[in-house]
Amino acid sequence: MDNLPSSIPAPKQALLTQITEALRPIPGIMAIVLGGSYARGTHHATSDLDIGLYYAEANPFAIADIKHVAGELAGSAAPVVTDFYEWGRWVNGGAWIQTPAGKVDFLYRNLDQVQRTLDEAQQGNFQHDYNQQPAYGFYSMIYLAETQICIPLSDPQGQIAALKRQVTTYPAKLKQKIIVDCLWSAEFTLLHAQSFAAVGDVYSTVGCLTRIAANLTQVLFALNETYFMSDKRAMDILATFAVLPAGYLESLTTILAQPGRTAEALGHTVVALEATWQSVVDLAQDSYQPKFKLKQ
Repeated sequence: MDNLPSSIPAPKQALLTQITEALRPIPGIMAIVLGGSYARGTHHATSDLDIGLYYAEANPFAIADIKHVAGELAGSAAPVVTDFYEWGRWVNGGAWIQTPAGKVDFLYRNLDQVQRTLDEAQQGNFQHDYNQQPAYGFYSMIYLAETQICIPLSDPQGQIAALKRQVTTYPAKLKQKIIVDCLWSAEFTLLHAQSFAAVGDVYSTVGCLTRIAANLTQVLFALNETYFMSDKRAMDILATFAVLPAGYLESLTTILAQPGRTAEALGHTVVALEATWQSVVDLAQDSYQPKFKLKQ
């Protein structure tokens, strides 16, 4: 496959060819893409191959056909193959396959749902499904990130190419919406964190701290006009951003690593995180005005 990066080892490229040839004839499969770390160029020797299987909502492929291909690819371990939306409404099904050449994941993607999500993003709307995926849930912006980085393996009708053209430029309305909503959520959570810390409630205070951190991550991705892909490696990506408060990562790591056990210690931690939040607000400039009077 000429469009694959040269950094992908030859055995993996051969496996991708085998997978594509096996999946392409299946009725209902509209496109096949390579995603994940191999598409981003961040893979290592034991990285999974993530394969996206795109289908039309009105005419999906048969799960039995996927089970057959998965069984042919698998080694001694039986593959896991799910029905549509068995894993949730965003990570909406797929397969885990242990092959002789390494682990392969199939990920189902509803083309109509992806298009609706891209349309919503252009209008400045996004969704957050907290229960869908650890650590902080599934953000609908992930569909935009997947679309941007994926490498088409089979796209006979140009469906993926058309989607890719739509995510070339980061939507201005989406950027503004993320900044406002996530800074407001972080500020509102700080208000509660102060109350929890004052009574030494470690469970609730620490929950607030991580929630605030997740919100700030979304703001920084938006400020840098970068589509958020995953909490995994998010801190490494933040470290590459041009728009980032000085000492942000070190401060956040220190705060989360040792929040404290007493009301006094928790209170100091919340104050430190408020300063970190303020540093991000300062970067947002006129995009956000604080809404609450936080206790000092």
